Amino acid sequence: MTERTSVRTDGWESMYSRRLVITDVLALVWVVFGVQIAWFGFDSREVAGSPADLALGYTFVSVILVVAWLFVLALYDTRDPRYVGSGAGEYRRIVDSAIRLFAFVAIVAYAFKLDIARGYIFIAFPVGVLLLLLTRWMWRQWLNAQRRSGRFSAQVVLVGSTPSVEHIARELIRHPEEGYRVVGACVPSGEIGSTLGMTVVPILGRIPDAVTALRSIGADTVAVTSSDDLGAQAVRELSWELEGGREHLIVAPSLTEVNGPRIHTRPVAGLPLIHVEMPRYDGSALFLKRAFDIVGSAALIVALSPLLIVLAIVVKMTSAGPVLYRQERIGLNGVPFDMLKFRSMRVNADAELSALLAAQGKGDTPLFKLDNDPRITPIGHFLRKHSLDEFPQLFNVFFGTMSLVGPRPQREGEVALYDAAASRRLLLKPGMSGLWQVGGRSSLGWEDAIRLDLYYVENWSITGDLVILWRTVRAVLAPGSDAH
Repeated sequence: MTERTSVRTDGWESMYSRRLVITDVLALVWVVFGVQIAWFGFDSREVAGSPADLALGYTFVSVILVVAWLFVLALYDTRDPRYVGSGAGEYRRIVDSAIRLFAFVAIVAYAFKLDIARGYIFIAFPVGVLLLLLTRWMWRQWLNAQRRSGRFSAQVVLVGSTPSVEHIARELIRHPEEGYRVVGACVPSGEIGSTLGMTVVPILGRIPDAVTALRSIGADTVAVTSSDDLGAQAVRELSWELEGGREHLIVAPSLTEVNGPRIHTRPVAGLPLIHVEMPRYDGSALFLKRAFDIVGSAALIVALSPLLIVLAIVVKMTSAGPVLYRQERIGLNGVPFDMLKFRSMRVNADAELSALLAAQGKGDTPLFKLDNDPRITPIGHFLRKHSLDEFPQLFNVFFGTMSLVGPRPQREGEVALYDAAASRRLLLKPGMSGLWQVGGRSSLGWEDAIRLDLYYVENWSITGDLVILWRTVRAVLAPGSDAH
């Protein structure tokens, strides 16, 4: 059974890699030759060099460029199963390989004094990168869908102490698109026939039974979590029992909610030490974030000004009261500020909140949300579903009380319920959007909302902000059932 499972796993990886090669070839041929035709037409222009006998047709140059680009994509492991399907590593390698190829072409052109049309090069490279990223993103959506249905994933047996195994199992089950499907666990109790905590993961035996359990169910990966019963020598012996190339070993430390760029592995005296960089909330990175907020909010205010005017008129005409609604929220370092929104509720709605919360039994819970809130105006439902009521917050961003991306802005009463961990949300400015906006919106419970916000605070970056903004645009244009 182990052999059949391994063949299936290797097969999908090879199949997926071949499909990536095909789409990479098609994308590069389309871009490079398309730019050549757009720039020169169908004539036979040549690239002249300093040697008298050097004359290369642009068709030949395009062929060489496509072949070289495919070579560097392979050289930088852009189709390696370790990077494809999840994380930013695949995309980062595509961009890095293109930059290095561009630099190499520039050096060769300079060294041999080749007169290559600048427009041909300066258009082909960025368009080629964008198309490669688009095709890889499309394949990733397909792969994620396959993984959510249980296919194309490593079949994992977790080994370690019961609390650590339960924790890792919950995280992997929460994210099936990452490519790890938990099929069993080996814990100190070894109660065969029972399940792991609140999950449906079966317990297959005690810790020493890991390899036997792995092969009994046809799994291909052992993931070791922390355990007092599994020391360094035991992990080494476990690795010796696994069949190289077909069965795999993963060591999963109890370090979660930390993004990849903050983690660096360094071998020291035979020990694979994991260095975790502490998040910084000052310096050049924070300055760059503020500059991004100013430029981004200003551009959006100008671009969306006609829509803002229309929405203001609609709000004014459909219900009595002011167009804008100001509400005090808690911002950076606990400092309160007035957050702007298009009014989506009737006047004096805040005065009704306490009584309505008490009626629904939610007076002492965080995230003050009401079911079927009767205070919302008819147009307010539409504004909220598509997040149009939040557009005036662009002015909050421009003037510095909010950020384009950040933790969810919350009220003083909600902040009063914070524990020490939740208080770390106040280390960054609240955002118009964030992981909470693209990860569930109104359907999120308190624990999930805090988890997403803390993950953002601990791992924020400009690249991550761009990804969240892109996902926000999709969420606004096509809101799901969790938006209300």
